[in-house]
Amino acid sequence: MANRDQPIVPPPGKPFRLAEFDPENTSGTSKEAALALIPSLRLGINELQDLLYADRRYALLIVLQGIDTAGKDGTIKSVFQEVGPLGSSVANFGVPSAEEAAHDFLWRYHARAPEKGKVVIFNRSYYESVLVERVDSLVSKDVWKARYDTINEFERYLVAQQTVIAKFFLHISKGEQRERLQERVDNPKKRWKFREGDLQERAHWDAYQEAFEDMVGRCNTAAAPWHVVPADHKWYRDVVIAKAIIALLESLDLHYPKPVAGVEGTVVE
Repeated sequence: MANRDQPIVPPPGKPFRLAEFDPENTSGTSKEAALALIPSLRLGINELQDLLYADRRYALLIVLQGIDTAGKDGTIKSVFQEVGPLGSSVANFGVPSAEEAAHDFLWRYHARAPEKGKVVIFNRSYYESVLVERVDSLVSKDVWKARYDTINEFERYLVAQQTVIAKFFLHISKGEQRERLQERVDNPKKRWKFREGDLQERAHWDAYQEAFEDMVGRCNTAAAPWHVVPADHKWYRDVVIAKAIIALLESLDLHYPKPVAGVEGTVVE
């Protein structure tokens, strides 16, 4: 059983089964308590991001994955609401351009990886190459199966370069996805988000669940573990992810650089 308000981190090297994890779980946390807590967590992330930027020893790559409507955009808007643009950015990945498709499948992602001192959030990521490309048969089985090892090697390389990788899989139920898709249809302010392809992808629900299980099971390593987040309740999702990011940044023992000698006591006239 996971600790209160913490994501589930499956043991590396073990098969992963989504059926064992309840997407509605809130660990006994109430909505009121979560909404009261999240403002201070946002400020805490901002303070630690500032420290990361000043320290300049590490980079932080945050990977958000989940089925359509799982809450990737909402997570970014909520959890990182107080984080300024100086040392952070979001990389969104859609259908590859002609140039991107002409390179290896990791090329466009490596180009957007964070430099030391900065945070980059991947809204979808290189894992799409073992998800949508697998489910929609855009590449052969031999191709996508080989990619798990390539991804693990890529992440090990980034970690060796002092890039900390925080991967969050947003786990929602099929019923919750139906409600969120229906809201896109019914709410005029969200209707622009709805695509006919959403329903086609929903028809492949079971295939996606199997692909997610393989994604977590095969690419859950000690260097770059997966964090499985129960995400049916957006307020709980935000608290879980914010707490995990704070704990990760605090574990780095970050420090502000020493000031220039003699600056202490200087009087500015």
